[in-house]
Amino acid sequence: MVAVGRPACGSCGGLGRVTALGLPPSRPLLGVTLIALAASCFASMDSTSRYLGGFMPVLIFFWARYAFQATVMGVWLAWRGGRRAFTTTHPRFQFVRGALLAATSAMSFYGVQHMPVPEFTAINMLTPLLVIVLAGWWLHERVTPVRWALVAGGFAGALIVIRPGSGLFGWAVVFPLAGAFTYASFQVLTRRLSGTESPYTTHSYTGLAGTALLTPVLLASPLDVAGILQAAPGWQLGLMALIGALGTTGHLLLILALGMAPTATLMPFVYLQIAVATGLGWLIFRQVPDFWAFVGMGVIAACGAAGAWLNMRGAAKPADPVAADTMAD
Repeated sequence: MVAVGRPACGSCGGLGRVTALGLPPSRPLLGVTLIALAASCFASMDSTSRYLGGFMPVLIFFWARYAFQATVMGVWLAWRGGRRAFTTTHPRFQFVRGALLAATSAMSFYGVQHMPVPEFTAINMLTPLLVIVLAGWWLHERVTPVRWALVAGGFAGALIVIRPGSGLFGWAVVFPLAGAFTYASFQVLTRRLSGTESPYTTHSYTGLAGTALLTPVLLASPLDVAGILQAAPGWQLGLMALIGALGTTGHLLLILALGMAPTATLMPFVYLQIAVATGLGWLIFRQVPDFWAFVGMGVIAACGAAGAWLNMRGAAKPADPVAADTMAD
């Protein structure tokens, strides 16, 4: 049995200690495989969102993504632990955390409609570097010159990607930059309050919070939701369900991976998401980043991976699979 995060507590509904496929601890190769699959899930979700956005209003499948997670995780938790599995000692934390993640997803779902997925993904991967800045400001953690250099290097890479003349220098870059900021805020909040909740319970509340926030927005919108869904062909409904499945599965794979190997070992492989997004961008949209975009993406990946590694190495407590989450929903 592999323990993820801290030992079980009474408030965790018996799910504080979770197993990773029933395998013994320290399986770095399997952990890397799972983290690569998770990265593929998120890149595939973004590419599918961009494609489906050409046929269906984004708000509909954005809501469906969280409704899918809330339903699947709710049923799974009820089966595994009953009512106790839904117990949380920090309900406000769960709601704020879910709201920050929903805001991050909004930047992603709408952002990929206006810029290529690979470049969007690369800029969004500034998150670990922004965590360094926010942790220094909010948690009063010491920021070393090396960390500041990584932050500067990451933003230099972003400037290379969105340089004038690239076709990306415009208002659309607000989406990945804002998404990186909201996701960094999500991570810092989680780092401050993690350790008392089961990661699976928290994952369920993420879906519930997103659904609770988006449902009134969807109902208040001028969209004829019932009519749109009724008129949508089966393949569009299938893609909508696929988006929810990819987001939910990706984070479950991430939780399992973090039970297999040290976080510092796994986090650099998160940046495979950029490579997968690039491959899917060529396969689906026939879009390939130019030379300088590749250079900027490489700089961001290198600085971000180093920043994530420093964040995890300097953690005073064992890595929590939710606090260590560096992938956006």
